Amino acid sequence: MNLLLVALLGGCSGLRAFTPIAALCWFAWRNVIHFSGWRNFTASLIAVIIFSLFALGEIVNDKLPKTPSRLVPPQQIARMTTAGFVGLLVAQPLLLSPILAIVAGAIGAVVGTYSGWFVRSRTVAALKCPDLPIALVEDAVAIGLSITFLHLIAVHSVLFLGNQGIGFGK
Repeated sequence: MNLLLVALLGGCSGLRAFTPIAALCWFAWRNVIHFSGWRNFTASLIAVIIFSLFALGEIVNDKLPKTPSRLVPPQQIARMTTAGFVGLLVAQPLLLSPILAIVAGAIGAVVGTYSGWFVRSRTVAALKCPDLPIALVEDAVAIGLSITFLHLIAVHSVLFLGNQGIGFGK
């Protein structure tokens, strides 16, 4: 179950690379997910601002006509990297092996990248509409699913694992 949650969150990185990390920082800052050790940087207002600006910049950049496809290697690597990093972060409250969490997040990003591209391109073609409205829906889906999966991670780590983030990573 825990690895599935990490992979699903990684899938959100496949849609928008910085959305899950920005949402995770908001969760940590609001004290919904607890981290200790080096991971505690996510609970700072600076991290919230920086990653939120990256996420907003990515959302705007996605709508520009000269933005490269998400399927090109640099875009794919960026999505896998951010998903792996999010996996590494949430490995602590979920009591997972960091390596397995990184791999699950990266695999989720690959699946999310190709699924997002497929659904978006096919929807635009089927509806014969401009790309912008579908891209905005994809933004909303990435944000909504990131929040949902992080909420499930927070609930699962506390209710089922009894983890409040205290004492891990020390």
